[in-house]
Amino acid sequence: MDHGAATPALRWLNLALHGLFFTLLAVLVLRGLLGGRLAGAALGLALVLGAGYALGAVLPGLRSDRRRALGWLGAVLAVWAALVLLRPEFGYLAFPLYFVCLHLLSTRWALAAVFGVTAVVVLAQAGTDGGLTTAKVLGPVAGVLVALLTAYGYAALYRESRQRQQLIDDLVVTRGELAASQREAGRLAERQRLAAEIHDTLAQGLSSIVLLARSAESALPADPGTAAERIAEVSRTAAENLAEARSFVHALTPPALQGSTLSEALRRLAGRSGAGFHLDGEPYPLPVEAEVALLRLTQEALANAVRHAAAQRIAVTLSYLDDAVTLDVFDDGVGFDPLAAARGTARPGGFGLHGMRERIAALGGHLTVESAPGEGTVVAVSLPLAGALPPVAGAVDVVGAGEAR
Repeated sequence: MDHGAATPALRWLNLALHGLFFTLLAVLVLRGLLGGRLAGAALGLALVLGAGYALGAVLPGLRSDRRRALGWLGAVLAVWAALVLLRPEFGYLAFPLYFVCLHLLSTRWALAAVFGVTAVVVLAQAGTDGGLTTAKVLGPVAGVLVALLTAYGYAALYRESRQRQQLIDDLVVTRGELAASQREAGRLAERQRLAAEIHDTLAQGLSSIVLLARSAESALPADPGTAAERIAEVSRTAAENLAEARSFVHALTPPALQGSTLSEALRRLAGRSGAGFHLDGEPYPLPVEAEVALLRLTQEALANAVRHAAAQRIAVTLSYLDDAVTLDVFDDGVGFDPLAAARGTARPGGFGLHGMRERIAALGGHLTVESAPGEGTVVAVSLPLAGALPPVAGAVDVVGAGEAR
């Protein structure tokens, strides 16, 4: 017989009921022996009842085999009924037996067994001195009611315990799934960040080296001096690209901003690409993230203008306003279709416009790309100062039509 429960409290309740049975049995046997009223068949039945009840707790077969458990219950009840008919005081054992019946049997059969046990007690009481009285009937009936209420309370507690445990299990699973989702989101975000960093640093530097090397190669036969300048520029760009790679690995500030202001870094970057640079307003310190974003965006815009626009004139303007910092990169090249780029139909695999948008949106800024075929391109960025404007998630405006870069 298995009286296990889902919680320690329920297990202690089972142990208490078993203890009640053996305590009552021991008291009744001891009382009968001391009073000289228990001997012969009654004593033998009492000992058999105690031994038989104990089998339910020590034999594993009774706990795992329901048919054998029911057979055990029938035998215990039969021995108890015979003992009660001989010695009616053993009717007190009916109370713990109620719970055994309610535990092992279905509701319908359990109620039938409980009422049958009660009938045995009442029948035994009818043979005592004074015959059957109201008190002798109400006593067993009251015991039945208490047992039923206790049993149903026990069942409700058991169900609540199971439901609580199921809820805890569900919460643990949900928490695990949430943690896995967060790890996956972090992994994807880091992958996106790495892709953008590689595009904005290593890829741009290598592209500049290729362009400078081609320029030096074309100038070498006719103008060795210009070729030498280009080769020297290749060397400087390669050194800076190497420093970028090391900074990228160690997550440091870009070399162009180390020991230099943002305006100085942009001026050098513009000059290297043959672009003009103009500064408006009085420069003031910006967060490192903002300076890095503006530097990377300028690199991207200049690289696009040099590689794709066939521009004759490129201009970079950095403006320090009271509540924001703005950056404009203008070229008079062939133009393109920013709408196609925003829809992702331009140059598969590119991180240009998308990388710009992600960087600026992360800082609460606003990015505008204006272009049309044959009308050049303007890339305009506005970064609010801390607390000046609310963040604008993913803000990017696109105007015009043409071939995307």
